[in-house]
Amino acid sequence: MPSITRRRPRNPDGRAAVEARVLAATERLLKEGIRFTDLGVQRIAAEAGVARSTFYTHFRDKTELLMRLAGTMRESSFDRTGEWDPGGPGDPLARLTEVFADVIRIYRTYAPVLAAISEVAAYDEAVREYWAAGLEQFVARTIDALRIEQQAGRTPADLDVTTASRLIVIGGDRFLADHVSTTSADPETDAAAARELAATWWYGAYRRPA
Repeated sequence: MPSITRRRPRNPDGRAAVEARVLAATERLLKEGIRFTDLGVQRIAAEAGVARSTFYTHFRDKTELLMRLAGTMRESSFDRTGEWDPGGPGDPLARLTEVFADVIRIYRTYAPVLAAISEVAAYDEAVREYWAAGLEQFVARTIDALRIEQQAGRTPADLDVTTASRLIVIGGDRFLADHVSTTSADPETDAAAARELAATWWYGAYRRPA
């Protein structure tokens, strides 16, 4: 009797799909104003339409879930800033301003996640170190960029690239988190914030003449 090869049915609830549902459900709940500390796994699972046991097959715990959410935001914003080349064509300050305008939009989108990170980092060392490690990666990338500018003679040789990089990266992250949490979604406030951030980088760390 000839064998019959059966195709496996497509699984709409595959790993990636389930994880995406859980992440999206958590974001929705945070946007409703629920503090992450008060958000139980059962509530998250119910919002995502999965069993509590299913949650634990995809996430070790709530801490891992939060870091996954934060990682998506961090990668989006860091990748966007990484696209800027100070030696590229056109007006570099104008292009950097556009970059920061996009970064602010990303921070606004993830404002509830940022609030959760701030909340949990106060008592959870793993979350605190995770966020700090991401910033340190961006600091290292900025150090490399400033050194290239120094070697090209476009940035003064006496610039302390490490201190300057930490100032604009860590300071910028805290400014952005504060900006999206304390101001309305008024485009004028975001445009002004993007301009001032770009100017701080360009005229401050990169030492370009006004």
